[in-house]
Amino acid sequence: LGYAFEYLIETLNDSSRKKFFNVPRLGGTKYDVLPYSIRVLLEAAVRNCDGFLMKEQDVMNILDWKTKQRNVEVPFFPARVLLQDFTGIPALVDFAAMREAVKTLGGDPKKVHPARPTDLTVDHSLQIDFSKCAIQNAPNPGGGELQKAGKLSPLKAQPKKVPCRGQTACRGSCDSGEPGRSSGKFSSQIENTPILCPFHLQPVPEPETVLKNQEVEFGRNRERLQFFKWSSRVFKNVAVIPPGTGMAHQVNLEYLSRVVFEEKDLLFPDSVVGTDSHITMVNGLGILGWGVGGIETEAVMLGLPVSLTLPEVVGCELTGSSNPFVTSIDVVLGITKHLRQVGVAGKFVEFFGSGVSQLSIVDRTTIANMCPEYGATLSFFPVDNVTLEHLEHTGFDKAKLELMETYLKAVKLFRNDQKNSGEPEYSQVIQISLNSIVPSVSGPKRPQDRVAVADMKRDFQACLNEKAGFLATTFVGFKGFQIAAEKQNDTVCIHYEGSEYRLCHGSVVIAAVISCTNNCNPSVMLTAGLLAKKAVDAGLRVNPYIRTSLSPGSGMVTHYLSSSGVLPYLSKLGFEIVGYGCSTCVGNTAPLSEAVLNAIKQGDLVTCGVLSGNRHFEGRLCDCVRANYLASPPLVVAYAIAGTVNIDFQTEPLGTDTTGRNIYLRDVWPSREEVHQMEEERVILPMFKTLKEKIEMGNKRWNSLEAPDSVLFPWDLKSTYIRCPSFFDKLTKEPVAIQPIENAHALLYLGDCVTTDHISPAGSIARSSSAAKYLTHRGLTPREFNSYGARRGNDAVMTRGTFANIKLFNKFIGKPAPKTVHFPSGQTLDVFEAAELYQKEGVPLIILAGKKYGSGNSRDWAAKGPYLLGVKAVLAESYEKIHKDHLIGIGIAPLQFLPGENADSLGLSGRETFSLTFPEELSPGVTLNIKVS
Repeated sequence: LGYAFEYLIETLNDSSRKKFFNVPRLGGTKYDVLPYSIRVLLEAAVRNCDGFLMKEQDVMNILDWKTKQRNVEVPFFPARVLLQDFTGIPALVDFAAMREAVKTLGGDPKKVHPARPTDLTVDHSLQIDFSKCAIQNAPNPGGGELQKAGKLSPLKAQPKKVPCRGQTACRGSCDSGEPGRSSGKFSSQIENTPILCPFHLQPVPEPETVLKNQEVEFGRNRERLQFFKWSSRVFKNVAVIPPGTGMAHQVNLEYLSRVVFEEKDLLFPDSVVGTDSHITMVNGLGILGWGVGGIETEAVMLGLPVSLTLPEVVGCELTGSSNPFVTSIDVVLGITKHLRQVGVAGKFVEFFGSGVSQLSIVDRTTIANMCPEYGATLSFFPVDNVTLEHLEHTGFDKAKLELMETYLKAVKLFRNDQKNSGEPEYSQVIQISLNSIVPSVSGPKRPQDRVAVADMKRDFQACLNEKAGFLATTFVGFKGFQIAAEKQNDTVCIHYEGSEYRLCHGSVVIAAVISCTNNCNPSVMLTAGLLAKKAVDAGLRVNPYIRTSLSPGSGMVTHYLSSSGVLPYLSKLGFEIVGYGCSTCVGNTAPLSEAVLNAIKQGDLVTCGVLSGNRHFEGRLCDCVRANYLASPPLVVAYAIAGTVNIDFQTEPLGTDTTGRNIYLRDVWPSREEVHQMEEERVILPMFKTLKEKIEMGNKRWNSLEAPDSVLFPWDLKSTYIRCPSFFDKLTKEPVAIQPIENAHALLYLGDCVTTDHISPAGSIARSSSAAKYLTHRGLTPREFNSYGARRGNDAVMTRGTFANIKLFNKFIGKPAPKTVHFPSGQTLDVFEAAELYQKEGVPLIILAGKKYGSGNSRDWAAKGPYLLGVKAVLAESYEKIHKDHLIGIGIAPLQFLPGENADSLGLSGRETFSLTFPEELSPGVTLNIKVS
């Protein structure tokens, strides 16, 4: 490490005698004006400078950031890697396939290991099979026998207390028996899963839902889980966090984050990259991290750096403090809108100013988690006193905290509010006053379309009137639904559970408190819980046809909602815990009732979904729910009670109490003082500590899961989940020359804003899709299909799922559909079938596209899938950087039209043939000539 800069190694001036690179000595005043995030890059460069992968010139370029930003590319060695199961399984499957390839080429497969610490959390496989409405007819996608489930009532009575088992954290009596004496066992407990109170081991209300969903999760994903367990056994540096524990970013924040790394008595800043754009959450804790592509992640796991253009750093000065009715999500959306207007795409954002100290760590991590939505690479909050206080409250050892503070101050990575001559200088400085931020929601189609709650009714009515526009994916406007004026007041009567209700435009049919963005924030979740309590006490309720759910980011959320006494009130309003993991957020929502679906279709209604997530697209929650809004958890509860988004909370009541008195939102909204008092009392050290212990212990199902421990993975030829991919079949010791593309056809002709979700969907597998046909041929029923995300370890399914999104708009077809036209035959086929036919004919393929091709979540199969379809190049106006890197990594040429040109301006119909030859020495930005005929 740091061969060229060994002279900078010093011993920390404290009792620990730990070593560190004193990087400030290298740059003097140059170092003092560097942004904190760039200082982290510089330290990693100095520490890893070996003259080969990291050269001295790279170090000097980072030190000279002020003049070199945007102009040079530098390597970065992150300290660790974070994977989640959807994107992690293809990486580990590739590692298993690498072992096969190494053996085939005469090498030792035992040498194939990740070189960097790699953590994988199983959090994306959860689907909501069971809820209070669905559990009567419980599906069993995993096969085998399941216990018959009874009907879950909207609100169960408080469960019986279970005798305390001697928990040292227990602070009171547990009904009968003395602390430490057990007089019985809780028979339905899944051992060590975070659904019990850590002090009294009381089951939370509605545990059946959690248990049933976890049971199906293990049954449905057994093959994948066995593969993960094999990986954790045979690969060094791989640790797997089992299902039912929590979301990747939440576990990363609460458990995996170190802030300061220690390796062989050497201290250095924690940093992380991973396969999800929302890994940026940890930047709120002062840990540099961002999402990269799956292929780049595998390179980092093998000890290679990620490469990035030395970024611009936008300094965001926060001033003032927010008003009592503003939640963290309001702050997030306010900052999101401001930063989008400024334009921070591809840049680092670093926060400073007096307002930063007004934000708790959960507020900061919420803001940092949303940075992909305003286009920044990351949003960094340097470590300060607030950070240390948070770490102390969550159980960090005091000696470690003192060591952390001493080290960070020694290398000038510790922020304070006192201005001095060594203040960082930024590429650009913007100011945001927290006082100016008002409560808001985001939608109805895009997360960047923010609407003040006070303007919600007027805005929704405008959306009904607004004419439809044109996008690449479908014929819709950015906000408009083009409903005729005479149809805007239409209502449809439905009968549900013995009562009559009326649906209209704006009716809420899905309400989900979901996603790590909000569930990690105690104040926001407690606000929702207190609002629910006050609403129930006032006699308000949620209409039963609304599909409601509560999916906590981790067991800690369940603990404090339960111990604070608000969970039963959320449950009574229908917000029951359905499991721990990504469900509604990634499209795994429970289906709407037939009565609601029929009413929507009958009246052509613009119904709404309201969720506390961080991203939405039209049709992602449900194909027939056309308007979807992001909102804070308390507003999700409020809109669910109101039953419509077409409401002015200032002048219209949520409902009436038992005496007929109008109840307004202001009557049930808890004060900031109430929330803070409850947060202080309930979100305390034992909860964090207990959760960490549970993660380390695993759970009964995971611990009893059998898995092989062989050097090579024993591939099951009958498996529909795990297959040895074909990427390495033609691997040679020497790379082959790049081949020209001759007489290629366009497989698809796409427009703007084609996301990775359009290219490689993560949701359910449609029964009519090519992937469904493959699985049916293998003997599976539709109940056993699972989702594309769960089958990313099977290249046959993923190739067939490429471009299978029902919202994909292909200009060859003229409407949203996962189909294309084969040339020259003119047949309309599924995209996979057309590609298969082209491959039989020996015809290479390209894709024509517009602006922002590959935007959205990082998804390596959005490059791998087209590659296996035979796509050799994509010709687009612009690309999302991560996806472009994926295309390069897999061997698809990302070609870009010259400025001001596109397929339309050049008169291309897409029916032509395309030929091009690559120069022997490829370089970024080289101009190529494409022959079209």
